[in-house]
Amino acid sequence: MARAVFVQRCARDTPLPARTHSARAGLLHKGGGNRSKWPVTRSMSLALYILRRLLSVVPTLFGVTLISFFLTYLLPGNPALVKAGPLATPEYVAEVERRMGLDRPMWEQYGRYVSGLFRGDLGESASTGRPVLEDFLQRLPATLELTLASLILAVAIGVPLGVLAAVHRDTWVDHLGRIIGVAGVAMPTFWTGLLFIYVLFYMVGWAPAPLGRLAPDLSPPAHLTGLYVVDAALSGNWRVLGSSLAQLALPAATLAFSVMAPLARMARATMLEILQSDYITAAWAAGLPRRRVVYGDALRNALIPIVTTLGVIFGFLMAGNAVVETVFAWPGIGNYAVTALMTKDSGPIQSFVLFVAVMYVSVNLAVDLIYALVDPRIRLG
Repeated sequence: MARAVFVQRCARDTPLPARTHSARAGLLHKGGGNRSKWPVTRSMSLALYILRRLLSVVPTLFGVTLISFFLTYLLPGNPALVKAGPLATPEYVAEVERRMGLDRPMWEQYGRYVSGLFRGDLGESASTGRPVLEDFLQRLPATLELTLASLILAVAIGVPLGVLAAVHRDTWVDHLGRIIGVAGVAMPTFWTGLLFIYVLFYMVGWAPAPLGRLAPDLSPPAHLTGLYVVDAALSGNWRVLGSSLAQLALPAATLAFSVMAPLARMARATMLEILQSDYITAAWAAGLPRRRVVYGDALRNALIPIVTTLGVIFGFLMAGNAVVETVFAWPGIGNYAVTALMTKDSGPIQSFVLFVAVMYVSVNLAVDLIYALVDPRIRLG
């Protein structure tokens, strides 16, 4: 009985989080007067917020197309020579340049490139001789599989590590989290990948040869989603599932290690701030179970900035997988773009940059909308 009275006093005297005040205000508003005014206002504000964010995407993507085109244009090399072959005569190379439109002024080439984007035409690859869109659709599942696996691995390790570091502040757990965070930021992804290959494949022999998505003696599973792990699991091909998981482990761990640090640091900083707040102090004083306070109330409030960080991390993974795909011979769009960069194959390079920008903007837009929906403290107007 005494504990119940103490909890009631803490609840009355302790300032509640902004979310509780907002929820209480909403209930009071619904309780009296016009009951339909709040949902309509909130819906209109959300619609205007989405419209403003979508309009802000347009100049961003326009700037990406402009910068990527002119940087590709200034690269040394001649795509017509790559397409014609090393033994082609100068006359034939000039003819190929005319067919590809490389003899036209720069601004005219850019206008043709932008108009092709509106028609869904990403150009033709001088290296493969096929439409860039066709090559992208063929290689995109490999990149998505690697990116999603890296993100899941980073979240599964980084967030619990940051939470434990905050709960056990200035202990060996906290020091271990700091060491992992500094190492993840300081070590480049290509160096981490080469180190994993040398230790786990060459020295120990635990990992398979980094030669793609599947062992050379196996055929891909039935095409359902394009993700070998998912397709093999759905079709019941356990041998292919084991091989695809083994091939995916090292590149996914390499990418995850590079983004684990910001996740762990964000989780630690947010948890430390929340654990020192008034309502958590009141919960400790009321004698509530430790597991409920830390992994219930505190962690639930800490997830909002972590979700926001995930949008930035996903964009970084989409752009950073090019190096990892090259190191592990992973047949994704990143490896495709790096190969095109060596020969100044402008179509794949520009399309890769534009695709990463679209994914980055789309994911961050989705995260902002989710953030605005779940947190009443965000003003949409």
